[in-house]
Amino acid sequence: MNELQKELVSTLEKFRVQKIDPIMEHDDENEVFNMELYKEIGALGFTGVTTAEEFGGAGLSYSDYCYVLEEIAKSSVPYAVTISVSGMVQAIIQSSASQAQKEKYLPELASGQEIGAFALSESGSGSDAASLKTTAKKTDGGYILNGTKLWITSGGIAKTYIVMARTGQEGAKGVSAFIVEDGVEGFSFGKKENKMGWRTSPTRELIFENCFIPEENLIGKEGAGFKAAMSGLEKGRFTIGAIGVGCAQRGLDEAVSYALSRQQFEQPIFDFQGLQFMMADMATEIEASRLLVQKAAESFDKGENNQLYASMAKLKATDTAMQVTTDAVQILGGVGYTKEYPVERFMRDAKVLQIVEGTNQIQKVLIGRNLKKKYS
Repeated sequence: MNELQKELVSTLEKFRVQKIDPIMEHDDENEVFNMELYKEIGALGFTGVTTAEEFGGAGLSYSDYCYVLEEIAKSSVPYAVTISVSGMVQAIIQSSASQAQKEKYLPELASGQEIGAFALSESGSGSDAASLKTTAKKTDGGYILNGTKLWITSGGIAKTYIVMARTGQEGAKGVSAFIVEDGVEGFSFGKKENKMGWRTSPTRELIFENCFIPEENLIGKEGAGFKAAMSGLEKGRFTIGAIGVGCAQRGLDEAVSYALSRQQFEQPIFDFQGLQFMMADMATEIEASRLLVQKAAESFDKGENNQLYASMAKLKATDTAMQVTTDAVQILGGVGYTKEYPVERFMRDAKVLQIVEGTNQIQKVLIGRNLKKKYS
């Protein structure tokens, strides 16, 4: 880490220990999202890290951003994910939207006063996102949206939604991107999902019934939406990887601390070689994941937009998060399975990291395609 990154992490560490850790067990149990806490994170400058300064962001690199998300995830994976998804919305607007759209939507998102959500998935189009069925029919002055979106992170608390809808032919080339604001007529919410993890982050169905969207809310041109979505998701993959690193690091921290203090057979359980081997593997996999996430981030910072590194980082870091948090529960034994310690929460939160922003099986498909291209 450079000096700026050390300063960012130090600031966030103090904040999360004082403000996030004390409320997370209660809020997780009761499915509470604390908007005031999110705004405090925004006031510190961490909800628009890579957004340009002219639009109220910090104008920092993706390398910086990944360290920020990793640190927040050490206390709360759901809050880190909320920042990551809202950041992805900002990235899509910044790279693909008009100047007027940037000026209208980015400042509130970057400051943390509002949250952005990304709506691509549907009941019949998850991994096969280009098969989406939601339609946007051209009409005087705009479009009429009809359809539903599922599994939308921050559904119901976000104010700005990027919605993918079909304006033309089947497949990716017929998909366009729209900015839809909360509260417009014809836009409502379905059920709130009752999830195993990420319980402080609401996940909801979005419903569009003859919802009029003005023409100025189209991002770019008709048919350009899927490309914009994939561009955002590529960045989202390694930022989710960064969150996986933070989740895993907290699991290791808790496991080592407990192992050093827990006595069995007249010695700390840390001194048993079997557990030392487990923790050595955990620490090694975390460090390897962090390096791969940073490799992906640096690639995007250089403008290379390397899909291979993004997919590798997401795959490696989120698999590591699942394995490390599972091992952390094992090291803590019976108490690790209770809510007395936070490792069970991080284990639950780790699971869906392997699913979102493209399942890890899809990441392997993408890695395979890149290898075929490279070696053909």
